[in-house]
Amino acid sequence: MLLVPLLALTGLTACGGTSGGDANASGPSARASARQTAGAPKTGRTSAPTGAMRQVPASSLPAEARRTLQLIAAGGPFPYRKDGAVFANREHRLPREPNGYYREYTVPTPGAGDRGARRLIGGRDGERYYTQDHYRSFVRVTGG
Repeated sequence: MLLVPLLALTGLTACGGTSGGDANASGPSARASARQTAGAPKTGRTSAPTGAMRQVPASSLPAEARRTLQLIAAGGPFPYRKDGAVFANREHRLPREPNGYYREYTVPTPGAGDRGARRLIGGRDGERYYTQDHYRSFVRVTGG
């Protein structure tokens, strides 16, 4: 009998969630809250919040990234064997989507002896993300 008032006082609901929509909670209502918080369309996908992700126009990216965007739009040919491979989003810095949703593409780095750290990540729905530090941070690319 004391449990019900205690739950009410602490803001917990009888089903175990918080009244504030805990981003770490699981289940359909938590995922819906995460999408709404991010301002994402209600498509039924389980996207993580990306409201804080900076957006940049494609025209502000380095020339090599703009060229890679053109290659992606044209379907290739790509200069690196791993271009177009599945990006697993292991770092969870992009919205959470099913495996296979994202593909990665190398953005050449002048003077680098290997693929370098720059990548473009493309989502199945056409969204693009750019990282210049090998997945540590991303910006969402708009336009072009």
